[in-house]
Amino acid sequence: MSNEIPNELPVEDQPSADGAPEAPSRWKRRSRALWVEWLKPLFVIGLVMFSFRSAVADWNDVPTGSMKPTILEGDRIFINKVAYDLKFPFTRWRLAQWKDPAWGDVVVLRSPDDAKRLVKRVVGLPGDVIEIRGNHLYRNGEPAVYRLLDQRDVLGYFDNDPPSALYTEIVDGRQHAIRIRGTGVQLRGPFEVPEGQFFVMGDNRDNSRDSRYFGAVDRSAILGQATAVALSVERKSWYYYKPRWSRFFSDLP
Repeated sequence: MSNEIPNELPVEDQPSADGAPEAPSRWKRRSRALWVEWLKPLFVIGLVMFSFRSAVADWNDVPTGSMKPTILEGDRIFINKVAYDLKFPFTRWRLAQWKDPAWGDVVVLRSPDDAKRLVKRVVGLPGDVIEIRGNHLYRNGEPAVYRLLDQRDVLGYFDNDPPSALYTEIVDGRQHAIRIRGTGVQLRGPFEVPEGQFFVMGDNRDNSRDSRYFGAVDRSAILGQATAVALSVERKSWYYYKPRWSRFFSDLP
């Protein structure tokens, strides 16, 4: 057996100031391994995923019927956040813009009242004069065309609670279904949409808090365009949910 003393000691066995070997604690070694092997990759994946949802595409669960019959309670809608522009993730800083919302687009926006997310339809563009008479929409003095619909053709079932009627609303050749129950919320005279703002309404005209209440919304408040229903589930009771298979991956008019 050799009695030679090595000239160098391993790092963990190097003597400290008082001559005793000094080594990293077991807790530090385990913490470093946990960060490198688990936490750092998860952090990077989460950052990429949330940045994508913030700036490119997202989904939104719809808890209310303000867009009925186009969007039902329990729908999960797909939101195209680059439909109009590109924003820096987690901010409203606009990096590029290619177009503005068009009449009839279903958009997701921040409410001017409380900054909550809302899903509404654009019915007035900058410079348009909007009127609501007897729940009928007038744009620049021209009335929309209305045609009565069979509820079964739109919803797949008859919904008469409360009593209501479904119509097709047609403006400039573009159409969508709306729900009317009564006289609805009227506007006090014509409303001219200011430059850089948009007039939005829910398709469920008697059950929607929209521009008839809080006025036109700024372009910067519009987060993206809702283009499709990804999933849809009807709640039968607090523990039983029924999928609406016919609405899965369906486009929004």
